[in-house]
Amino acid sequence: MAKTPRQLPSGKRLPLPIPNRPWSHLGVDFITDLPISRTHTCIFVVVDRFSKACRLLPLKGPPTAMEAAELLFNQVFRYFGIPEDIVSDRGPQFVFRVWRVFFTCLGVVVNLSSGYHPQTNGQTERKIQEISRYLRTFCHGHQDSWSQYLGWAEYAQNSLREPSDFPAVDHWFRESERVWGSAHHQLQRALRRQRLAADRRRSDAPAYRPGQKVWLSTKDIRLRLPSRKLSPRFIGPFTILKQSLARTQLDPPPPLLLDDGTAYGVKEILDSRRRGGQLEYLVD
Repeated sequence: MAKTPRQLPSGKRLPLPIPNRPWSHLGVDFITDLPISRTHTCIFVVVDRFSKACRLLPLKGPPTAMEAAELLFNQVFRYFGIPEDIVSDRGPQFVFRVWRVFFTCLGVVVNLSSGYHPQTNGQTERKIQEISRYLRTFCHGHQDSWSQYLGWAEYAQNSLREPSDFPAVDHWFRESERVWGSAHHQLQRALRRQRLAADRRRSDAPAYRPGQKVWLSTKDIRLRLPSRKLSPRFIGPFTILKQSLARTQLDPPPPLLLDDGTAYGVKEILDSRRRGGQLEYLVD
């Protein structure tokens, strides 16, 4: 027959199962044949089918099956846990036996999209279109700079509120906001209890003012003197330069006599060398 079919596509839509939690069901694919950008020519796209969040991993080129599996483990599984299901197209990385064996050992179900039917992995395909549109906008005229915008593209995608046809997703967002608010309230209560318990054994801090002179406790200062027991309990007096809620800045102290030598306050140690069994420092 040579007639062009005019009827509607046969077969009703059979959507993939709805995940019950984030990062339990993933879709993976590649964006390839990109201009070289910081040695990268390819993007490994990983999409969470529950939250629509994604990971965008720049690569020097299409990886082998084992390299792709290791990328997923190091960049996704270690942060979000082992998924239950991974959907991919029939690319060479995903049809190799090592890919299926690796994930079978982890208890992950590997599903390949039907031939000539990319809609099976439709969420990932749509995410790739959005990422490509983002990079096309920002790299116009400088196509070899796409890798420097990839982190921003991932952040932008993961910050979007995606509409969903599934009540489970909308319920999860509402429940998450409720749980986060409750957790914030409980943290505030715990902090108040800790503060009250600690303040029972503390007194109010003195009301210092800039210009006042104070003595500095040597409790946490290591004075290189022969005997700690005979060392002074306080040194100074020093002038207060600035005073804030939790910090008091003192005027740089005058030289102190430590180990029969004169010690000065320094801003930074720039270099050091050993001479005669002792360290010498170049300071600012």
